[in-house]
Amino acid sequence: RERDRVVSSQKHILKLNKQTKTIVSQIFLGTLPLSFSTTVTATRSPGNKTEKETLMATTEADEVTVILEEQREEIMAAKALARDHDLAFNLQLQEALAASRASLTSSPGSPSDDATVNFTGGDAGEDEFDFTSLILQDIARVDQEMQDREFGKKEMKRLKVDLDRRIHDQKFAKEIMSIPDADWSKDGDYFQKPYSLGASSSSSSVANVPPFSVSAIGDESFRVYCKGLVSEEMIGEARAVVGGVGVAICDSANNLIWEVKKVLGGEESKSPEIAELEAIVHGLDEALTFDLGRVTFFIDDFKIFNYVTGRVEPRQSVVATLVNQVALLQNKFSYCQPSLLTRNDVKFVFKLARDAIVSQIKWPEETSEGKTFKETCVICYEGIIVDKMFSVDGCFHRFCFSCMKQHVEVKLLGGQTASCPSDGCKSEVKIECCAKFLDPKLVDVMIQRKKEGSISVTDKVYCPYPKCSELMVKAEVLEYTKQFFVGAERSGARKCMKCGHFFCMQCKVPWHYGITCEEFRRSKGYQNAGDGMLKSLAQSKRWRQCIKCNNLVELVWGCYHITCRCGYEFCYTCGAEWKNKKATCTCPIWDERNIIRERNVNPRR
Repeated sequence: RERDRVVSSQKHILKLNKQTKTIVSQIFLGTLPLSFSTTVTATRSPGNKTEKETLMATTEADEVTVILEEQREEIMAAKALARDHDLAFNLQLQEALAASRASLTSSPGSPSDDATVNFTGGDAGEDEFDFTSLILQDIARVDQEMQDREFGKKEMKRLKVDLDRRIHDQKFAKEIMSIPDADWSKDGDYFQKPYSLGASSSSSSVANVPPFSVSAIGDESFRVYCKGLVSEEMIGEARAVVGGVGVAICDSANNLIWEVKKVLGGEESKSPEIAELEAIVHGLDEALTFDLGRVTFFIDDFKIFNYVTGRVEPRQSVVATLVNQVALLQNKFSYCQPSLLTRNDVKFVFKLARDAIVSQIKWPEETSEGKTFKETCVICYEGIIVDKMFSVDGCFHRFCFSCMKQHVEVKLLGGQTASCPSDGCKSEVKIECCAKFLDPKLVDVMIQRKKEGSISVTDKVYCPYPKCSELMVKAEVLEYTKQFFVGAERSGARKCMKCGHFFCMQCKVPWHYGITCEEFRRSKGYQNAGDGMLKSLAQSKRWRQCIKCNNLVELVWGCYHITCRCGYEFCYTCGAEWKNKKATCTCPIWDERNIIRERNVNPRR
């Protein structure tokens, strides 16, 4: 009897498995009806009376939750009953074996007491129990997905209410600003326009929010920024083409409301045009989720702009399908038109698309410090921890700190500003970001170089005091000096904007009180001054001075064609200007002694 009861329990579990598997499959495939009345037959135990419960659900979430909970309870009860039956059967089997052994030992010729009778129980139910555990895991996962979906709906409703309230407040503020001061002082205390579309108070829960009205949102204009990117990246030791899109929704004042980044796969990640159109489709879908009525979507690709405006017909069928999809989405708005922007104007959404790409090229790895993520540097091809990767602002190309350090230092030694190392990219490496991998002194040098590069050579002036040497603009320092020195423009006196000391603009020395510039240059003070000593040294060494920026140049080796750091080209022998890479004088272009010296002393020019 006990054996029959165990078999009956196992059959009952198999029946529940099939029923649960069918429901879970319908949930995953999306074929479960949204609104229905279902009858669940629940058998508490094989010997008890069958209970029938008719559950009327009003929402999809309630229906699925009730079904999942009922099935979970049935399976757990059946498993517990099966374990009880197995235990009872094993106890009865042991008693029967003990009684049989006792009768055998009392009869002659019976086997010895050490003889044992082995009973191999059937294991037919083991596979079913394992399958039941998997079904329970699927039920728990589906239940969690349903809860997450409901939470997402509530969050979206809350965001809509907040957006509607923000629009209401902005309109109310504009009305207040348009009221004349006289009317405001008289009736301002009685002017009010309470918000009435959302919850009655900020403390109300989202579940109690009344049906949402989109009247304020529908009348407001919004901006949708879209960007799709496709890039060839290193994933481990292999190259792969990956794509990503970024979408940002802003109000009419360009305040960010919502941002999304999405990974592209398959055919979407192989074509930049497809990626751009996918970004537009995704952006318009997000706008429809917020029930926006009037939107303008911005793109930075002129070719895509021509596609969506109908000026150019796409040749590829995939691109044409996406263009038609964009047109269908546009018809769902009361107003929806594209607008063309430059790349700098969509920089923030460009970063979202780049972040979506980065999320695909990093991989987890176990280290002594725990689990971390690594990424391949496209310069050194080493797997680098994500935190040790540097992202260039503007293009968001990523390189390891070590490679960026070498790249920036080489540019600094060459007197140039650093740009992105990626081939063909001209994005500038911002100085304030280099402190992550550069010495602070080099960062100061970069700041100084950038400041020097922004000022033309003829407008630069340096403080002559050795402990200061502040770089200034001639016009700015003149206006600054006029506040402290009468007749500064005529006399040539200037006051340093950093250290506060006066100096002579003509002589490039500390201010010579009581004497003119001509008198000072004839004095021993000028001859002993830094500029006087430098000019004397330049004459003895036959150095040449650039007539444009006054920079001194010494020829160590090579030809007599000199290119100054300011870009001015001249002859080292006579100082005549070079035009269009050609000399305007008859001096020799090179001397054999300089060439021989270059070969013997320094093989690199």
